[in-house]
Amino acid sequence: MTPGERPARRPWLSAVAAAVPAALILCLLTTGTDGSAAVLLLPVIAGLAVASSAWVLIRARRQRREYEDRLTAWAAERAAGAERLRIAREMHDLVSHGLGLVTVRAATAARVAGPAGETERATALADIERVGRETTAELRRMLDVLRTPSSEPAPLRPLDTLESLPGIVRAVGGTGLAASLDVREVDEMSSGVQLAVCAIVREGLNNAARHAGPTRVRVGVDRDGDTVVVDIRDDGPRAGWRSRAGAGHGLDGLRERVTALGGSLRAGPAGAGFHLSARLPDRRRPG
Repeated sequence: MTPGERPARRPWLSAVAAAVPAALILCLLTTGTDGSAAVLLLPVIAGLAVASSAWVLIRARRQRREYEDRLTAWAAERAAGAERLRIAREMHDLVSHGLGLVTVRAATAARVAGPAGETERATALADIERVGRETTAELRRMLDVLRTPSSEPAPLRPLDTLESLPGIVRAVGGTGLAASLDVREVDEMSSGVQLAVCAIVREGLNNAARHAGPTRVRVGVDRDGDTVVVDIRDDGPRAGWRSRAGAGHGLDGLRERVTALGGSLRAGPAGAGFHLSARLPDRRRPG
């Protein structure tokens, strides 16, 4: 749906409105101002001038009102689409992260043999229960929001910041990933860029856990002038590890998010492992 073209001024309408009384005035000048014809033409000219002007004004207002109604409907549709996209991103982040951790944690524990196997499986079940409860609680919160009719935007989860990065990295430790985090002197950055950095790190670690299993992952966040650089590398899958497919939209969603901020995202194989790199523009704050 589009609002269509904005109503344009049509000079011919004004010309018509002016031409009718002008023609009658010309007739009046031709016949003279004396006699019964002049007496009749004067009120006719005045009436037609008022009527034609009113017609032009009413027509212009109606066209403008119709355009504004279309514009309002178009803006409401765009806002609803943006809200659906935002909720879909939250749902993806939540479900992909929670269920991905559950799947990988279970698969990792199942591979442990010997005396440590029972202990590892008991720990894995406790981790799975914790992640399952947290994910279920978040899903219920979002479903409650979707069920409740309201003209207000759906409430957001607390925004991630750079201080959330250590917790994001620790959360995947139970899957067997040996993840390290190196955040350099990045100075202050906007909240939108911080949120994007956390989303990139979370998705990169989830991908590594699903596709590479218990491997080593290095996460780096640095600044290159007015650009924040996020770099995630893993050493590749362990021998015998079978990749767990995800929803298939994680990297596409990240690329949309990064592009919306004016940045770029690259992802692909690097040696035996996988390399994810993002560059996000963010001007340095004056010191």
